[in-house]
Amino acid sequence: MWNNFFVPQDEEGRVGAAASGQGGGLAALKGGRAHRRSQKMSDSQDGKIKLAFLVCAMGVTLTVLGVGTEFWVELAQPKNFDGNHTCQMAHYGLWKACVHTLWVADVDPERTSCGPAELPGESNCTYFKFFTSGENAVMFKKTTNKNFNLAAAILALLSLTMMVTGSICILMTLSKGVSFFLKPASFCFILSGILVLVSILMFHQSVLALLSSDRSIPLHHQLSWSAACVGSAGAILIFGGLLFVILSLPVSSCLPLKNNTT
Repeated sequence: MWNNFFVPQDEEGRVGAAASGQGGGLAALKGGRAHRRSQKMSDSQDGKIKLAFLVCAMGVTLTVLGVGTEFWVELAQPKNFDGNHTCQMAHYGLWKACVHTLWVADVDPERTSCGPAELPGESNCTYFKFFTSGENAVMFKKTTNKNFNLAAAILALLSLTMMVTGSICILMTLSKGVSFFLKPASFCFILSGILVLVSILMFHQSVLALLSSDRSIPLHHQLSWSAACVGSAGAILIFGGLLFVILSLPVSSCLPLKNNTT
């Protein structure tokens, strides 16, 4: 009788243990699937990342436009400096310089310096020899400082490299559907914006060194639209990088917990 009493209980315990083990395995499997789903980005998160990437793409476009053009600074002689019917002005960037010979009659009478470069006249454009033979350039009897020019060009190229790296990180984030690469992308874009701004500062120092090399010819100088594009790009890239920093933060710590009792 006692054997008949204990055996069913033992079998019932084994059956209960097996059922509980199976239920725990199913719960763990469901929990793992839910955890994997939580790691995937939602549609709203994906849209925010694309919008921030569009902001950074604008900065990259402006940087490429500014670095590839030679209108970083304009140098202009006084309009009646030589007493001739012509005057000269120049503009240059990181790679190339152009000297224009314009007719004084075409210059605005209210303008004291020669220019602008869009007026008809003769122009002579040459690439700098900083990167080939290491020679300085001479404009209006003034000599450039190749160290400042080389530093500005190298910083601009490093900035473009960081932009490409950040763009690759964002593309991997969008393709894989995970936010792991947002922080590296934010670092790349913020650093690229800082490098662009420092490049402008180094270029401005090169302009000041050029003007101070010889003071026999007075020159009017001003930064042109290429430098404005690069400066705007630096600010946009830093802003876009900060957006990626915000998007990489965990949202669960900012949202109230849902009541799961229902």
